[in-house]
Amino acid sequence: MTFEETMRELERLGTEQNRKTYGRHGAPQPLFGVSFADLGKLTKRIKRDQTLAERLWATGNTDARILATMIADPAAFSGVKLDAWLGELRYQGLIDELVRHIASKNEGALAAIERWTASDDEWIGRAGWSLLGQLALDEASALPEALFEERLKIIEAGIHGAPNRKRQAMNLAMVSVGGRSERLRVLAIAAAKRLGPIEVDHGDTSCKTVDAVAYIEKMWARKEQSAPAAKKAPAAKKATTKKK
Repeated sequence: MTFEETMRELERLGTEQNRKTYGRHGAPQPLFGVSFADLGKLTKRIKRDQTLAERLWATGNTDARILATMIADPAAFSGVKLDAWLGELRYQGLIDELVRHIASKNEGALAAIERWTASDDEWIGRAGWSLLGQLALDEASALPEALFEERLKIIEAGIHGAPNRKRQAMNLAMVSVGGRSERLRVLAIAAAKRLGPIEVDHGDTSCKTVDAVAYIEKMWARKEQSAPAAKKAPAAKKATTKKK
């Protein structure tokens, strides 16, 4: 798709209801209000297109920028370029998409965590902790547990004094780390209990702050429920083969 075709399609797909909903969550204008389901369909049509992503980002349109993160090539971003894109943002939804689709798949992800989590800026700090949480959820990554243990200590020491949206991301990161391994589960739950309730201002929305302890336990309950099925599958396959 060309840039012009993409922008026309985004405008066509936008709805007034979505504009109101996204606006309440902090999405800045200009904004068409395109659902994530439709953005996902567009991503499948366009696939990877860094040139188009650059042009969409330059519009400043929130929907166009979210789509840009989805079709951009993570390998095309230096640390400087990542910082430049992030530095333009003051909306947690778009920051999280930048982290999910680009920063977490970039070779400079660990360096970005160091830079961003250390920032006093609410939005840059959010990106850093969102990125840590994203990497914690990647079970295929070979990152050492010591990295996540150290980050739990930093969360415990600073979460209550952190700016609002950074504080929210720190809480979510604690949950993600707690779901990575049995040892980190114990450490994250212990830290969450010592911290007590985490206060986050969600503005004029129905969003609620995640209870870290409860959510970590739910994550592990789901893992334990799915584990028996995964173990039985190979045995069933073997029995079928033998019967033949």
